[in-house]
Amino acid sequence: MFYCATLGVNLIACLAWLIAGGPASNFGLAIVWLLLFTPCSYVCWFRPVYKAFRADSSFNFMAFFFVFGAQFVLTIIQAIGFSGWGACGWLSAIGFFETSVGASVVMLLPAIMFSVSAAMMAIAIMKVHRIYRGAGGSFQKAQTEWSAGTWRNPPSREAQYNNFSGSSLPEYPTVPSYPGGGQWP
Repeated sequence: MFYCATLGVNLIACLAWLIAGGPASNFGLAIVWLLLFTPCSYVCWFRPVYKAFRADSSFNFMAFFFVFGAQFVLTIIQAIGFSGWGACGWLSAIGFFETSVGASVVMLLPAIMFSVSAAMMAIAIMKVHRIYRGAGGSFQKAQTEWSAGTWRNPPSREAQYNNFSGSSLPEYPTVPSYPGGGQWP
């Protein structure tokens, strides 16, 4: 959610950059990044990590590491702020001080937010990797899941529960037996 907010602030900063005389391509790409990465972050890395934790799936962990790692590298590039990439990072904000101080100050906010977002992504990927390795996950296990096709249809939670606890129905008679004669002991 913080990354999506960063992309929104970046769009506003790119608009300030455009108004102050910056290239229009940055504003256009900022719109594309916001519209593209907001739903893709949910679909491409949040869902795989959720499915990985839910089903203990090495394949989904690998999908998460691949996509989230690519987004982490892109966030670092956005924090650096090369002109023409649609991101108000450090280089573009500091380099634009000669042209417009006001727009540059506005451009510093997404540069800071991209840097914080990259740091939080690094922490998140290290924590997920620690959990993944601590649970016995490996690349070999992910390859096995891929070849067996278990990443598509993981066993249901009840089936996993029944493997450990037996039947899920209680072993009581359906109708209780009460003492006869209407007398309670």
